[in-house]
Amino acid sequence: MSRIGKKPIDVRQGVEVKLDGRHLTVKGPKGQLELDHHEDMTVKIADGVITVERPSDVREHRALHGLTRSLIANMVEGVSDGFKKSLEIHGVGYKAEKKGDGIRLTLGFSHTIEFTAPKGVNIEVPAPTQIVVEGVDKQAVGQAAAEIRSFRPPEPYKGKGIRYVGEHVRRKAGKTAAS
Repeated sequence: MSRIGKKPIDVRQGVEVKLDGRHLTVKGPKGQLELDHHEDMTVKIADGVITVERPSDVREHRALHGLTRSLIANMVEGVSDGFKKSLEIHGVGYKAEKKGDGIRLTLGFSHTIEFTAPKGVNIEVPAPTQIVVEGVDKQAVGQAAAEIRSFRPPEPYKGKGIRYVGEHVRRKAGKTAAS
C-alpha cells in the first residue's frame, strides 16, 4: 500500500470541497482550484476528510494513487495558506523592479528582460535584489520561479545570477596563472 496515497487529507476550516464525478473543486479564502483526477482513482469525501483509493496493485495504479493524493493535498493547502518561493539576485548591477503585473530584470545583458506573471501568480519585489513569487497553485508558483531563475542561473565561478533563497551554489576555483 502506498504510504503517501493511503494518508487521509484533512479539510481545513474555511475550505469547501465539491466532488462532481471526476471533477474536484476546492474553494478557500485565497482562491479556488479545480482538478479532473484519473478515472481509475476513487476519491471520497466524508466528515471533513478526503481519501483516495485505487482499484488494484498494478504499477500504474500504485503510481497514480500517491500522485492523486498529493495533488489534492496541495490544492487544499494552496487555497488555505498559499505557496511562496523566494529568489535572490547576486551580481553587480543586477536588479529587479516591479512593472505592472510582472517584473523587469536587469541582469547584465544588453537589454532588460520583461517577465509577466502567469494567471493566479503574484510577483513582489521587496528589494531590488529580492523576488517573491506567491500563489495558490503550487505548480504555477514553482514554474514561474524556475522561469525567472532560468534567465540567469547562478554560475559556479563568481556565484552571480538568480538563485532560490537558501540554495547552495558549488563554487569552482578559477584558472591560476602559470609562472
